Amino acid sequence: MEQITWSDFEKVELRAGTVLEVLAFPEANKPAYKLRVDFGPLGIKTSSAQITAIYQPEELLGRQIVGVVNFPKKQIGKFFSEFLVTGFEDETGAIVLTTVERPVPNGSRLK
Repeated sequence: MEQITWSDFEKVELRAGTVLEVLAFPEANKPAYKLRVDFGPLGIKTSSAQITAIYQPEELLGRQIVGVVNFPKKQIGKFFSEFLVTGFEDETGAIVLTTVERPVPNGSRLK
């Protein structure tokens, strides 16, 4: 594993945000949702997430997740992803979302 410096880590903007909307993304190469997430003072941002294997749209609404918000926009077909949804692979390869243990203000930065 490559080691990084503290200043490398400080460049990554990991922020908490609340899921406002979950839409189907049938144009994606792999099953995915389009998410709209409120990052408080950073605004509402969109992203796609390949999390359909274990999450239904209704259980994602209102959930706080963790995203990397300082990547450049990435175009996926006609859709622009404005942040990276974070998660871990489970034993089947499905993505389990990174969440916060209890509510924090939207836009809070991981320390």
